[in-house]
Amino acid sequence: MTPRAASGNGMPPAVPLRVGILRQRADFLRAARARRQAMPGFILQARRRRDEEPAETPVRVGFTCSKKVGNAVARNRAKRRLREAARLVLPQSGRAGWDYVLIGRKDATASRPFPQLLSDLETALSKVHGA
Repeated sequence: MTPRAASGNGMPPAVPLRVGILRQRADFLRAARARRQAMPGFILQARRRRDEEPAETPVRVGFTCSKKVGNAVARNRAKRRLREAARLVLPQSGRAGWDYVLIGRKDATASRPFPQLLSDLETALSKVHGA
């Protein structure tokens, strides 16, 4: 069965963007100087990469939680929740050529209901992109 026939509506399935991970400090620092949007569950930083910057993936994302979030267990839990939210939302709502950094918030990232965290990420992306 072809993908067109499998979707049932005659339209080809949407191809989501591939998401890469920010690992170098310089990338996080560049994102910190760019656009930002505070939400109840986290802070989103977003920057459009320049054309001359090499990009192995269309969208890249990084995650960070300071010691203010809590001990290592609390920070890891907050980052796991942010990673999962980014995995679900960014392929559809992220824009190619952009870097995003999600920063965990004390007591909010780990305890906020997950559907609200997803909604926060979609709202933050739309505000950052001016939609």
